[in-house]
Amino acid sequence: MMDSRRTFPDPPDVSLASFHPVIARWFRDSIGEPTDVQTASWPALCSGEHALIAAPTGSGKTLAAFLASIDSLFQQALANDLADHVQILYVSPLKALGNDVQKNLRQPLNEISENALAAGLLLPEIRVEVRTGDTPAKNRQDMLRRPPHILITTPESLYLLLTARKSRDILGTVRTVIVDEIHALAGNKRGSHVALSLERLDAVTHKKPNRIGLSATQRPLEAIAQFLVGGGHVAENREAVWAPNPCHVVDVGQRRDMDLALETPKDELGAIVTNAIWADVYDRLTELVQ
Repeated sequence: MMDSRRTFPDPPDVSLASFHPVIARWFRDSIGEPTDVQTASWPALCSGEHALIAAPTGSGKTLAAFLASIDSLFQQALANDLADHVQILYVSPLKALGNDVQKNLRQPLNEISENALAAGLLLPEIRVEVRTGDTPAKNRQDMLRRPPHILITTPESLYLLLTARKSRDILGTVRTVIVDEIHALAGNKRGSHVALSLERLDAVTHKKPNRIGLSATQRPLEAIAQFLVGGGHVAENREAVWAPNPCHVVDVGQRRDMDLALETPKDELGAIVTNAIWADVYDRLTELVQ
């Protein structure tokens, strides 16, 4: 299998200072300091590279993927150039999309808007919509009449969106595709649907969107990266040779740091645990939970 990764030059210094001051201040006030995965992935994301991000659950990789896009939409809003077009497409195989959308998109966008208003900036709303098989027909029609800036969907719904002409038309302006939980797709039929849909999306967009893959448990990274970005034929020694597209791989590990300790009750353990020992265990568990 050909390696889809590429040796990149030293990336530009992309820190919070690279984002709009309103967004940078919101991040520091609400989130704090960027995590390792965020500082490692922002150079590729801000430069428009295809990127595969492997990081533990809870490390902030989803927000890392969204923040560069939010900043771009925010800058367009400041310039009064934010049209009703879908620019960001988020694809997840999980049914419970509501919590992710609320935590990583709607809540940050609401708080950023409040910060902007406090700074004297009156901006048009950056809108987010979810399109799944459970979306009511009225909401689907409303999306066609006034497309959101960020569209959240599933692999199956994306396939259907690209099949119907009217919904396919609103995807022609997509600039970034985020595929979450990509490990759950790469080895099955849903992944085949996603791979086909991403190629179809390339065909209907004015500019091929950059693709971002996210997961905490993906392996091997080279194979997942190739699945994400696909490839094409290039001329080599007068012959057409298939080669994968370049993909920037950010790997900060699969597990978070752990605080591991071995604890035993104060009393000596025997074949049968006494009530006194169970009391010690429960008291210690209560202490640790608090």
